[in-house]
Amino acid sequence: MGILDGIVEWIAEQVMNGLDLINTSVLGALGCNMSTFNRYFPAAETMYKIFVALAIGLILLNWVWQLFKNYGLSAGIEAEDPVKLSIRSILFILLAYFADEIVNIILKIGGTPYQWILNSELPPLDFASFNSVFLTILGVCASGTVALIALILILILAWNYIKLLFEAAERYVLLGVLVFTAPVAFAMGASQTTSNIFKSWCRMFGGQVFLLLMNAWCLRLFTSMVGQFLSNPLAL
Repeated sequence: MGILDGIVEWIAEQVMNGLDLINTSVLGALGCNMSTFNRYFPAAETMYKIFVALAIGLILLNWVWQLFKNYGLSAGIEAEDPVKLSIRSILFILLAYFADEIVNIILKIGGTPYQWILNSELPPLDFASFNSVFLTILGVCASGTVALIALILILILAWNYIKLLFEAAERYVLLGVLVFTAPVAFAMGASQTTSNIFKSWCRMFGGQVFLLLMNAWCLRLFTSMVGQFLSNPLAL
């Protein structure tokens, strides 16, 4: 059993060392700024101008089409008021052109509480010491295959923590997609017939920022729980 215990303890130590590395790198990379997204998806920033041109083109096309439909009012064809349509189109052309600056302001507002969450003081945490903690606890209650049980518990912990990190990364990537396609979303607001698409995008964008904050909060909450558990593992 000594050889088995040694192998199991070594595997458990490597798993927890890997989690320690992930914990220190991923949490700082994900946030309400697009620096990490630009580093791994550089084409998104390069092709952003295409979405701006596409958005302005869609607004102008809708503007001309809706003005043309006014000639068919006598035939019962519905059309938007040309004055309101013109004001709305000009407004959303400006919004689509300056979409990056508008989105960056929102990201800065959302990034402030995100940084508060990440910079909050937590109990000292070292994932690599989790193996010894489990051995201490299980050593009181069991004998023989304690290290194997500790490894199973560590793997369960590692899997659930990695799932939380994957969810946060998924939210971050989706937020990046929403940011770099924002001009097209603004273009949908230029017409009453497509304004619901723009409203849905706004709700989705705000929801992703909020969920990213909640993911960071949950990860930090999990981290604080681990720190408290490590400081007093046998407390009830």
